[in-house]
Amino acid sequence: MIGVYLKQARDQKQRVDGLNEELSQAAARIMVLGGSIPPHNDLSRKKTERDDFATQVQESVSRILETGCLIKDLDEGLVDFPSLLNGEEIYLCWKLGEKRIEFWHGVQEGYAGRKPLDDSPSNEPPPGPPRVH
Repeated sequence: MIGVYLKQARDQKQRVDGLNEELSQAAARIMVLGGSIPPHNDLSRKKTERDDFATQVQESVSRILETGCLIKDLDEGLVDFPSLLNGEEIYLCWKLGEKRIEFWHGVQEGYAGRKPLDDSPSNEPPPGPPRVH
C-alpha cells in the first residue's frame, strides 16, 4: 500500500507544483501588463484545483507516515523504514519503482550510503521489513 500512496502523493505534488508555476507566471504577466484585466475565473479555478491537490498530498503523506516509514524525497519517491541491524538503528531504503526493499543505510548516511541487504554486516537482512505494494 505504501507504494500506491507514495505514487499518489508524488503525482499530486507534481500537479500542485505545476499549478503554482502557472499561477506565478500569471501574476508576473499581470504585474508587467499593469492595467490589463486578469482572467479571474481561470485563476480562481486554478487556485481551487491547487488547494484540492495540496489537501490530497497531505492525506496521502499522512497515510504513509502512519505506517512508521519516513518520506525522504517525495519527488523521487524515496522512503526509509526504521529498523535494527545487530542492535544498531538503520534504515531500510526503498525507492518507487523498485520491486522490493533491497537496500539499507545507516541513520547518518542517507541515500548515497545505500548498501544491498545481502551486504549487511551479519550477511542477514534485518528482520521483518514491511511489504511494499
